[in-house]
Amino acid sequence: NGTTETTFDPNGLLTRAMLVTILWRAEGMPASDYAMPFEDIKPGKYYSDAVRWAASTGIILGISETEFAPDDNITREQIAAIMFRYAKYKGTAPEGAWAIRLDYNDINDISDWAAEAVMFCKLKNIMLGDDANLFNPKNSASRAETAAIFQRFNEAGK
Repeated sequence: NGTTETTFDPNGLLTRAMLVTILWRAEGMPASDYAMPFEDIKPGKYYSDAVRWAASTGIILGISETEFAPDDNITREQIAAIMFRYAKYKGTAPEGAWAIRLDYNDINDISDWAAEAVMFCKLKNIMLGDDANLFNPKNSASRAETAAIFQRFNEAGK
């Protein structure tokens, strides 16, 4: 969906709620009666059911135990973590002990909690570094960039 009825806004930034809604819609908008763990998710928002479902599956985590921050722009390392957990949900993530070498010039900027997910995204060519070999883990992602990530995720066999 676009940001309005006539605008897609490819260069606009993606929020945490938008990403979760994309995944939920890709799964056919499944219902969930899971108790909402996040106090900042109010009923009736376009993303409320999506967040409930994604939290119930373990695909998403909050920025705290009780806060999801739906309107925050999502970072590249957050996307990597969510896509990795989504692949686990789909049964397509590597199992057991595995690792690949990350050679990004900004490897020290990747949070410890995101390192395995970034490895997964590199292994599957889902998320790429830029021309300067930077992963840019703390940068926000555009809607177009996220569309490309989803296309590569699907091409990688999920």
